[in-house]
Amino acid sequence: MSTLVVDTLTGKSTATTLTIGSTPVVSASANSLTIRGEGSNQTSIQQGLCKMWARLDGTGTIGLDDSFNVGGTTDAGTGNYVFTFTTNMGNANFNVAHASANQMQIHSAEATSSVTILCRDQNNSSEDVDPAFSNVHGDLA
Repeated sequence: MSTLVVDTLTGKSTATTLTIGSTPVVSASANSLTIRGEGSNQTSIQQGLCKMWARLDGTGTIGLDDSFNVGGTTDAGTGNYVFTFTTNMGNANFNVAHASANQMQIHSAEATSSVTILCRDQNNSSEDVDPAFSNVHGDLA
């Protein structure tokens, strides 16, 4: 077996495809990287990455158990939490997903710099939760 160790791979043009055997695996151009997915489909690496995630303890003094791209959290009322992004989103049209045990969660507001989630019990009453999980997909600024 051989090992190839390099600092930089440079293609012959600005749009480069890395091929292993006869299979094109990765294509790259300015600010874009795609990888071959299922069949011959290409998947954009940038589009597929989670841009923010958080595990929140929303009871008592709220706090993050762990997070990525969260600059801070605000307790905006019972079951109402605001996550402020470290790096803003490119626009307010991003996808938000939330989960917690025995509650439903909805997001009530998106801005390029934050997202607000509301946690509700089965009777649609506001409820503090621990843990709550949130993530955002979309384009960073």
